[in-house]
Amino acid sequence: MSDNTFGKLLRVTTFGESHGPAIGCVVDGCPPGLAIAPEDFEADLRRRATGRSRHTSQRREADAIEILSGVYEGRSTGTPIALLIRNTDARSKDYSEIARTFRPGHADYTYWHKYGIRDPRGGGRSSARETTMRVAAGVIAKRWLAQRHGVSVRGYLAQLGDQVPSTFAWDAVEANPFFWPDAEMVPALEKYMDALRKSGDSVGARVNVVAEGVPAGWGAPIYGKLDSELAAALMSINAVKGVEIGDGFAAVSQRGSEHRDELSAEGFASNHAGGILGGIASGQPVTASIALKPTSSILIPGHSVDIDGQPTEVVTKGRHDPCVGIRATPIAEAMMALVLMDQALRHRAQCGDVDPVSPQVTGG
Repeated sequence: MSDNTFGKLLRVTTFGESHGPAIGCVVDGCPPGLAIAPEDFEADLRRRATGRSRHTSQRREADAIEILSGVYEGRSTGTPIALLIRNTDARSKDYSEIARTFRPGHADYTYWHKYGIRDPRGGGRSSARETTMRVAAGVIAKRWLAQRHGVSVRGYLAQLGDQVPSTFAWDAVEANPFFWPDAEMVPALEKYMDALRKSGDSVGARVNVVAEGVPAGWGAPIYGKLDSELAAALMSINAVKGVEIGDGFAAVSQRGSEHRDELSAEGFASNHAGGILGGIASGQPVTASIALKPTSSILIPGHSVDIDGQPTEVVTKGRHDPCVGIRATPIAEAMMALVLMDQALRHRAQCGDVDPVSPQVTGG
């Protein structure tokens, strides 16, 4: 299978299947000298993991990182960093009944037509299990961005089905299993998800991700736009069906006099553009939003066909997320961080000696 690598100067390749012996990635292009240890990955991998609450899949993986190369005496050497995680809690028998059928809304049908063969166990390569390694690679990018440029990347669940936060507080996000910014709404979300899970159905979600401290200048015109590469990276996440940068589709109903982010000596007056102008960072917070579809693997029977083209009914048993968006926040953070680190390295390579004569402005 091709196209398992993304990035230009910072290149990340992932490998492995949901129910294979292991999943892994190779991070190539990380500068030397960055402190990296296995325990550095634990927090973000735990944030992404299944089994954190009753509202996600109950698959419980250890997600213990093995650093196979690229790190010596606790620091990156500048050579490829290979990371491996052994799969420890796969139940392949859960998928025996659907091995010859196509789940509606899933990648089964398209994988079969592209390759003429597919791994039905947990979705194989199309499983969200693959995103574990994106989060692991993102840990490296987050650390480098923070230490080298003071950039922070964080996200939150902005919508769960028809539920939206009434208030917003960053402190609340990490204090509940939903990454929800409104602490008072969490009990209501618990009831909402309990009812959904009992119904055997699923629901979609929206996740917002913000990078603060991004210097003006990262990105490139035309084919290397920061926003286009960010959109592509976020769209590559499983179940994502929409990406917005800044105000996104809300810009359709805005007037130019409203949408343009006016400047003054004190900074920008607003940030409708999401911190990116002409494909290049403006120095404001870089903001993006992703829309995730409802999980396709559900208990409610659905019509489909088998590999012989015969009509059949599909019921997906096993352990599945009633809302994949609940665990998507650290994945979105990782993809934004990896794009930003790649863009930072490319900016340094071409324009590292540029000294702007005008001051940067960061307001809005």
